[in-house]
Amino acid sequence: MNPGPFAQNNRQFFLIKLQYLGFRFHGWQKQPNNIPTVERMVLRTLRYVFDHSNFKVLAAGRTDAKVSVNETWIELFLDDSKELEPDSFLADFNQNLPSDIRALEIEKTGKDFNVIQAPKIKEYIYLFSHGEKFHPFCASMMVYMKSELDIEIMQTAARLFEGTHDFWSYTYKPSETTETTSTIESCYIEKNELFTANFFPEESFVFRVTGAGFKRHQVRLMMGMLIDLGMHKLTLEEFVETLDGSKKIHLSHIAPSSGLMLYKSEFL
Repeated sequence: MNPGPFAQNNRQFFLIKLQYLGFRFHGWQKQPNNIPTVERMVLRTLRYVFDHSNFKVLAAGRTDAKVSVNETWIELFLDDSKELEPDSFLADFNQNLPSDIRALEIEKTGKDFNVIQAPKIKEYIYLFSHGEKFHPFCASMMVYMKSELDIEIMQTAARLFEGTHDFWSYTYKPSETTETTSTIESCYIEKNELFTANFFPEESFVFRVTGAGFKRHQVRLMMGMLIDLGMHKLTLEEFVETLDGSKKIHLSHIAPSSGLMLYKSEFL
């Protein structure tokens, strides 16, 4: 970050809650060659609003291409002699952001807070349907499965993810030093009533999982396993074995990213 002409004691610290539709973006993190990412759009908008580049942004977490977010946080470090007025900034920021990104709120924080290291709990959801093919407009946030799914066995298995397990099989390319044991607070599949539209299928489903930390692709690997179960490609007993990290079962079915959404992110 260019520190600009101001001393660090002029630095202002803020938390901004964001939501975005990820379908057209190549994830959060800024990439070369002007590839559209959420971070690139946020930084470009901030430069326009502030009319300078004396700021830095940190995200509470990164998302992959096409993954959407209902609630997440970014931390803004602003070097400016002029005190930021949160309400007017939020209005100006939203007016200049693209239509698929929205800032929900802003609050002042301090120099000792770190949005990355702060303990937090996250809820991810995964929207899907099966049976009759859905309207193309659904594709930005829901995945259609061509095969009929056994929803009941998927619901049974989802509950078995709850608790503390060695999720080695659900860790993308783990190394010998990767910590793979973590706790899932809640995990279940239910009929989707979170998001509705008149072009949505008559019946759709949502996989919901909550925990303090998730590895890259973990939720999509979990969903891939549940889909395989729902298609009867393996048994419930075979699924249970994947929860024993000592067996080191390699999973390759990573569910499509477009159905995944970071639904909620809260600091503890």
